Amino acid sequence: MTAEFAVALPAVVFLLALLLAGGAAGLTQLRLEEAATAGARASARGETGGAVEGIVRRLAGDGVSSSVTNDAGWLTVTASSRVGGAVGSLIPWTLTASASARAESAGSGADAESAGSGAGMP
Repeated sequence: MTAEFAVALPAVVFLLALLLAGGAAGLTQLRLEEAATAGARASARGETGGAVEGIVRRLAGDGVSSSVTNDAGWLTVTASSRVGGAVGSLIPWTLTASASARAESAGSGADAESAGSGAGMP
């Protein structure tokens, strides 16, 4: 083994570890975004807080923490989690994603369905 190889090998391994950690962070962020969006939709439809948390946990994984806030009819779901993977556990990255949806009124769903079902009838 040459001296150049002995010097270059740790640098290549370190670069590979950083690339893997970045990939794990990207996947975690995508999961959090999808989970927050689905949770906001469910919350806007009137699902309970436990049901919304279950949806977020199912999509983002068991290590996720979530919260729902209501601000003047806008429901915001925030999901956060640490980066997973072999290298992600060594680096204390916590990623967060949030999504908002307007709360649906109690009668809007039924009105929209009845208006849609009568379309095209004389």
